[in-house]
This record gives sequence, C-alpha cells and structure tokens, in this order.
Amino acid sequence: MNGPPEGSCQDAQLIARSVERPELFAELYQRHAADIHRYAARRLGDGAADDITADTFLAAFRTRNRYDPARPSARPWLYGIAANLIGKHRRTEVRALKALARTGRDPVGESWSDHVDARMAAQATSGPLAAALAALSIGDRHVLLLVAWADLSYQEVSDALSIPVGTVRSRLNRARRKVRDALGGADPTLVHEIAPEVTAHG
Repeated sequence: MNGPPEGSCQDAQLIARSVERPELFAELYQRHAADIHRYAARRLGDGAADDITADTFLAAFRTRNRYDPARPSARPWLYGIAANLIGKHRRTEVRALKALARTGRDPVGESWSDHVDARMAAQATSGPLAAALAALSIGDRHVLLLVAWADLSYQEVSDALSIPVGTVRSRLNRARRKVRDALGGADPTLVHEIAPEVTAHG
C-alpha cells in the first residue's frame, strides 16, 4: 500500500496546498493511484479499473477544496469515491461474478490472478466464493471488500462510505455469515481471510 514518503507532507496538507497550486495534486495521484487501480481491478477487471481510477482522481481533484483537513490520510476518501463509482457498475460486477461461479473463467477472475498472491487468487476465483460475493448486497460487498482487499480499518470504511462504524460492523458480520453459509463452512480459513473477524480491526 502506498503512502506519503518519509519526510513529506501528509495527504491533508498536500490537498490543502493544491487548492492554490493545482499541480501539487499529482503527488496525491502518485501516492495512491496504484492501490485504487488494484482494488478496482479486483472488483471489475483491468479495463474498467483504468476508468475508475481516472474518474476517482478527477472527482477528488474537483472537490479537493471540501476535503476535511482533520483527516491526515486521503485513502478512505479516495476509496469512498472509487466505491461509489464501482457501485454504478454493480450489474457488471454481479454478472462477472456469476459467470465466474458458473464457468470458472472470467476477465475479472484473470485480473484477480494478476494482482493477488497465488493462494488468494485461487480462493477468490473459486466458483462458490464468486457466487457468494455476487449474492451480497452492494453495501455489504463494499464493506467486506474494503476491509479484505483494501485493508481499511472499520473507522476508515466508515469514513469512506459515510456510514457509522456500527453499521460497518453489522454489515461485515452479515457478509461474513452469508459467505460462510454459502461455502457450507467447508473452508473457514478462506472465509477468515476474505472477511476477517470484526475484532481484527479497530
């Protein structure tokens, strides 16, 4: 995961300075674009990830004057924008997950194989897990995958999606339960890795 280089200013400071000096916003892109692209690719495939990443930073640039300077890291903000954009493609995502569950082959699955370690790729591209993810509501899927794939804390997911932390916890618990039930409890390690226990993050 990317972040500000040692000795550099925090994201919030950089964003504030970019209001008067727009060229500085490019540094925020350098810090976070790869992570946003990786996350979008896991959700929608590489082709859509290019557009999601570009649109995320365009939206962020246009609204940078409204950024909350009390939040030093821009990661939750950027993931929240990306999640909102991904949500507009929810039919595409669900269609891809269902195709993956049915056939075991899908461009999104191939993107996962490119971007995650071999074990996670093998698990994520399994038919039952793809079907379980497809069956989740968009809200539950956002929370589950922001925790599991973007490695956001509950507070960061709360900030990203503008929902209370308690809602993050309840959605994650519900998503974990549905995934575990869909997999028949056969692979608790898989369920734990893709949807950690709510006590794992603060």
